[in-house]
Amino acid sequence: MQQEILTVSVSQLNHYMKRVIEHNGYLKKICIQGEISNFKHHPSGHLYLTLKDEASVLRAVMFRAEAAGLRFVPEDGMRVAATGRISVYEPGGVYQLYIDKLEPDGEGALYQAFLRLKEKLEKEGLFDPEFKKPLPAYPSVISIVTAASGAAIRDMIHVLGRRYPLAAVKLFPVSVQGEGAAAEIASAIDFLNKKAIGDVMIIGRGGGSIEDLWAFNEEIVARAVFRSKIPVISAVGHETDFTIADFVADLRAPTPSAAAELAVPDIADIYQRLAGHKADALQHIRHKLLTLQKQLDALAQAPGFHTFPGTLSEKRITVDYLEKAAHRALTVYQEKTKRRFQLAAGKLEALSPLSNLARGYAYPSLQNGTILKSIRQIQEGDALCLRISDGEINCSAREIRPLAKP
Repeated sequence: MQQEILTVSVSQLNHYMKRVIEHNGYLKKICIQGEISNFKHHPSGHLYLTLKDEASVLRAVMFRAEAAGLRFVPEDGMRVAATGRISVYEPGGVYQLYIDKLEPDGEGALYQAFLRLKEKLEKEGLFDPEFKKPLPAYPSVISIVTAASGAAIRDMIHVLGRRYPLAAVKLFPVSVQGEGAAAEIASAIDFLNKKAIGDVMIIGRGGGSIEDLWAFNEEIVARAVFRSKIPVISAVGHETDFTIADFVADLRAPTPSAAAELAVPDIADIYQRLAGHKADALQHIRHKLLTLQKQLDALAQAPGFHTFPGTLSEKRITVDYLEKAAHRALTVYQEKTKRRFQLAAGKLEALSPLSNLARGYAYPSLQNGTILKSIRQIQEGDALCLRISDGEINCSAREIRPLAKP
């Protein structure tokens, strides 16, 4: 028996194939990994591209609404993970991927790990507001856990010195990315708590990719932050970057500089409040003296005091003297307070590790930022960095000579 041949138009066939593909549950939400080619950014805001691997290609499109949320600029040759649905473009008779989310290949897996850990710790209560510790209003010691060199530590020291020079700054240098960085950060947090170093602690680093910031997404760091008795400010990356440490910390700062501002008060505001208190005190004293002066004047009009003009004159002189003495006392108090602030600021400057560099000293560190304390840490030919007051010098160890023991 001869099979009946179905006759349809091109449009009918394409429409049928579109329905078949769109009703396939596996193709409604699928993630495709591949390399971008033929990338085009249309003036409408839509993105057109082809995903390819060693053997095949797949056409894809990302509409303007979804493309507006991209955190990177796609380009030819970039490996990506594209999530979306498969459907048929009927006028062209081709099936293609309609992209909802596009990420650099590898970042997708990290982000999923980030979400899983975030959900786990949130269920355990590590993010609950009831565990957030308040920051001290006037801290004496600020502990910082970050890399020993870089813009982050320089910015924080500058802001702390400008806003509140009365506080001492203790730097605990650690690796902030790469293998072992998370363990270093967690150990530093535990050590500072064990030794009770710092009234408030700042942990963080400058910006970078999700891989660069990943040490602050490790569970070991999150749990160290949670068990810290010292209030912790997390300052990782830029304002748009969020890490697990941000959610566990007592306070999250958008940048390291902002963390320094949140950690201490502004000494200029303190001076202004002191001046305001002085003005209020003087006004209160003047009002009180004016009231007493009126009472004396009223008593002076009484018949019993007419025979004591000399006594009244003495009282008026005494009142004038007391007013001047009170004004002098308040002025002396303000000057003493100002001198104490200046003396404390001088001591802070003398204790600053940067002031030693200004006097001609230097300190060496390995390429990973570790401070060099012993010749056992380095071998001949190794590269090292020599930090001086106005910059850094990259060197190599030509010869290593141990000091003779006395």
